[in-house]
Amino acid sequence: MVRVLVSGGAGFLGSHLVDRLLQREAVSALTVVDNFWTGRPGNLAHVRDGRLRLVEAAVEHFSPAGRFDEIYHLASPASPPWYMAEPLRTISANVMGAARLLECLEPGGQIAFTSTSEVYGDPLVSPQPETYRGSVDCTGPRSSYDESKRCVEAMLFAAHRTRQTRIKVARLFNVYGPRTRPDDGRAMSNFITQALRGLPLTVHGDGSHSRSWGYVDDIMDALELYFWKAGLDYPGPLNIGNDREVAVLEVARHVARLVPGSRIIHTPPVPQDPTNRRPDLTLIRKLLPEWACRVHYEEGAARVLSWFENEFESLAAGS
Repeated sequence: MVRVLVSGGAGFLGSHLVDRLLQREAVSALTVVDNFWTGRPGNLAHVRDGRLRLVEAAVEHFSPAGRFDEIYHLASPASPPWYMAEPLRTISANVMGAARLLECLEPGGQIAFTSTSEVYGDPLVSPQPETYRGSVDCTGPRSSYDESKRCVEAMLFAAHRTRQTRIKVARLFNVYGPRTRPDDGRAMSNFITQALRGLPLTVHGDGSHSRSWGYVDDIMDALELYFWKAGLDYPGPLNIGNDREVAVLEVARHVARLVPGSRIIHTPPVPQDPTNRRPDLTLIRKLLPEWACRVHYEEGAARVLSWFENEFESLAAGS
């Protein structure tokens, strides 16, 4: 039987991963540690499983009674407005959190980390393969997130080399979907919540900067396969995302079409906002040939819109 820990398990991605983990009969106990900085208790409110234990704590200060066979480290904000507002806290959650979690790992256990396409910075090559070392400003306004993710990767690979620690490192590209915070700050959720509230959709700069939009169900399918289901013994890093690259302005226009009456305005560019983002998926297609991103952003945006409509109706009914 497997004892599992998920840091950040009440967050957008973390709660979806918890759902997948609880589908495994081999999991005897699942502990979620989350300080609800960006996570929300409501993301796990649907779970009715006695194996789940929710601990409210910052991961870097977490002191469990025992060790865990599998650890999944997701405790970090992923939205620029959040991590740029509290950069030191972001670095601590990623780096100090990873150091603490390594101490919580049972000998012979596995620790998995959701890294990010941000480790590639503002890339000079496209698409970005795992071998690309990136173009990152290590002292810039986004560096608290970019560099702390890179540092955790370095920490885990050092543990893998020197201690034979079993690791899995996934680099995720622009994930969106239900359970995103209304004030998340990333483009897709921003556009949808603005449209539903009758506000203009704010596009930073001219909107020509592109992203690869990965719907959360597709990304979770890949993580499930990579982290445990496919039985891979590959430490990573492994790009996971949708390699269909779409300009931010086009996504705003699509959301505006979904919510008639919406209008788009342009605001000043975000400092050092990457111009492009597209994963090279050659490696994952070799390792996990059964996996693919199947939800196009047009369909995914409609699903997220429907979810937010229900969320806002529930909030209105409860007020």
